[in-house]
Amino acid sequence: MKDGKELGEQILEHLNFYRDLGVRWAGDSKPRGSRMSPKPVKRSVPPIVPAAAVEDVDSIREELKNCRRCKLYAGRKNIVFGSGNPHAALMFVGEAPGADEDLQGLPFVGRAGQLLTRIIESIEMRREDVYICNILKCRPPGNRNPETDEIAACEQFLFRQITAVRPAIICALGTFGAQTLLRTTEPIGKLRGKLMDYRGVKLIATFHPAYLLRNPNEKRKVWEDMQIIRDYIRSVADRRRL
Repeated sequence: MKDGKELGEQILEHLNFYRDLGVRWAGDSKPRGSRMSPKPVKRSVPPIVPAAAVEDVDSIREELKNCRRCKLYAGRKNIVFGSGNPHAALMFVGEAPGADEDLQGLPFVGRAGQLLTRIIESIEMRREDVYICNILKCRPPGNRNPETDEIAACEQFLFRQITAVRPAIICALGTFGAQTLLRTTEPIGKLRGKLMDYRGVKLIATFHPAYLLRNPNEKRKVWEDMQIIRDYIRSVADRRRL
């Protein structure tokens, strides 16, 4: 059981996180200085296949378990497939596993993962409510950037994961997550902050949690992006109740 000092430190850390986001209180839906959400950007992309034709994430995981489709297999400890609710309304797509993820076989379990958990909680959701995965399923050596052939080998499985989960909205985390899904070379700073369409699913790009650890002043922009996500999920839920 946690003592009072430890509990107090955890509460203070949590409050400081919200302060960095620009939130005045936990239920605040707009950070100070925030502007109205930009209008969605329309894109024409092929729709996700009908639900009746969709495979489940477990069958995709089984197919991938002994993958040797690129050079990364030689140095991995575990394939990091994905985790969370296989029918989630919100799906996060990151870049690649790090050292902690490679050891545990789970995405976003290091410091960046802890920050992602707090980001999810900031919009009144739990980590187990969402689905989390990466473009690459194996760790690049030294945590270097993914290479073109590695992305090409892995992205078919990512697309199949998205089709299996069928989220209402995807949050692409960081440059490689956003650029791979959107087939663009635009920097993340220009892609974030607006709803886009990806195969009939809404998508928003935002900064990667690892970037926020190095640049904490950018947390408010991520908070703005997360409000767009929360509002969209709520609007979908409201329409379904009609």
